[in-house]
Amino acid sequence: MDYRAVFAKKDTQTSQSEALAGMTENSAGGYAYPVNDWTRLNRFLILGSEGGTYYVGQRPLTIENAKSIERCIDEDGVRVVETVIAVSDEGRAPKNDPALFVLAMAAGLGDEDTRKAAFAALPKVARTGTHLFHFAHFIEGFRGWGRGLRRAVANWYLAMDAERLSLQLVKYKQRDGWSHRDLLRLAHPKTEDADRRALFGWTVQPDNDNAVQQAAENFRLIDGMIKLQGVTDASAAVKIIRQYSLPREAVPTKLLNERGVWNALLEDMPLTAMIRNLGKMSTSDIGLLTNGSKAANYVADTLRTKDALRKARIHPLTLLTAQKTYAVGRGLKGKLEWAPVSSIIDALDDAFYKSFSNIEPTGKRIMIALDVSGSMQQRIAGSAIMASEASAAMALVTAACEKHVHIVGFSAGDDWNPIKHFGKSKPANRYWEPGIKPLPISAKQRLDDVQKVIAQQTFGATDCALPMLYAMDKNLEVDAFVIYTDSETWFGDIHPVEALRKYRQKTGIAAKLVVVGMTSNGFTIADPNDAGMMDIVGFDTAAPSMISDFIRGESQ
Repeated sequence: MDYRAVFAKKDTQTSQSEALAGMTENSAGGYAYPVNDWTRLNRFLILGSEGGTYYVGQRPLTIENAKSIERCIDEDGVRVVETVIAVSDEGRAPKNDPALFVLAMAAGLGDEDTRKAAFAALPKVARTGTHLFHFAHFIEGFRGWGRGLRRAVANWYLAMDAERLSLQLVKYKQRDGWSHRDLLRLAHPKTEDADRRALFGWTVQPDNDNAVQQAAENFRLIDGMIKLQGVTDASAAVKIIRQYSLPREAVPTKLLNERGVWNALLEDMPLTAMIRNLGKMSTSDIGLLTNGSKAANYVADTLRTKDALRKARIHPLTLLTAQKTYAVGRGLKGKLEWAPVSSIIDALDDAFYKSFSNIEPTGKRIMIALDVSGSMQQRIAGSAIMASEASAAMALVTAACEKHVHIVGFSAGDDWNPIKHFGKSKPANRYWEPGIKPLPISAKQRLDDVQKVIAQQTFGATDCALPMLYAMDKNLEVDAFVIYTDSETWFGDIHPVEALRKYRQKTGIAAKLVVVGMTSNGFTIADPNDAGMMDIVGFDTAAPSMISDFIRGESQ
């Protein structure tokens, strides 16, 4: 027996089917490092658990995350609330639902200080009526409607500017089985302000003529909405919409197939609504957005305005999803079809890059490695975008500002054994095709073209050691490996951390490793005890700048 082959301290390597110190079994049957509860909290807040992962269903993944969050609340509930505020208020997550869910958990399960902090944070996290309805739905899973909760909801209505509140009452009427009428009757907000009293009276008693008249007299928005209800002529509707700056939700459904109505709505349309209705406005029936049209130019210019993107908290994933869907020319659901306008596709592309935080170039030699294995076909954050596609899009944000970037995709085939082929003789170039290879993508390409390249890759087993092994075999000088993955690595004969240390030893380069987690599971391939490795959450709007700071050595 060759005892050294079984156990030795020098020049050793461990199969990913066996654990290194500190590792735990991942969902794919391999081994990786467990992330701590606070890291998992951040992953959940940004990525959620909608749709689950390739290996774990939506329900069990949500339960796993909720148990981690509960431990965080027990440890430091106020810190949990502060984390929720930071992620939600800065627009770092694609959806606000995870933040509202965690806030509800803190308000229901936390100690007195945590509950107070959660209630005080409600107006910052629940910024719209729909957010408030989601929160009301979530919190009933953790507590009843006691005095503190009723007061917090009342304060949500009392703290908001009256004009903005009128918009919330008109635009967001009901969701999740809740309406403003329900919540106002539960919370009983008390005020001497005549405007608010008129709003509350109209909301609670919509059939009371006196309440309706008072609200209409005090608020132009409500007055305009009431006047529009009986209108059937499109030209008359356009005048009312423009006069009162009405939102789409105030327009009767029968009028929403008129081009003039959409043209009037577009003048004051919020950016989120504009993005959501691009397809509708481009249909042949409406014909508002066409190549070279004034409306299309206005939309394209608005999408490219960075301040508008930041003010509206438009998340990069929203823009990526919108670009992918709009470029195809048909909706994911229903029968809606349209002719895409090239200038709008390009504007969505530009907006995607502008929606991230500012990035300072590192000047370093960077390998961006995209996991294109089967598990990365999972949809991210409940969107229409695969994790592999999202990874490629995020990679382009770094590639756009760095001079020395090498982008590769990796996915091991069932017959792929990289260690067997690393020796004195180099493998044939064609042998790399099913394992790891440079990807023909660059920041000069449009996002939809990049997604097509990713969709053409071979989706096989996961081996996150391949980028470092590839760099060694090709004698590449790399200062930092940035790997986008779900960390469900299991296939290789050497762990990624071991491969990185071998690379460092062979080249003499103190190469760093950044692991960008693309799902909200509990694993990472980054060794938490190695200062040259960092784990961050994918599709955090701050992620590219965090990667840059770490590579430059400005964060540890």
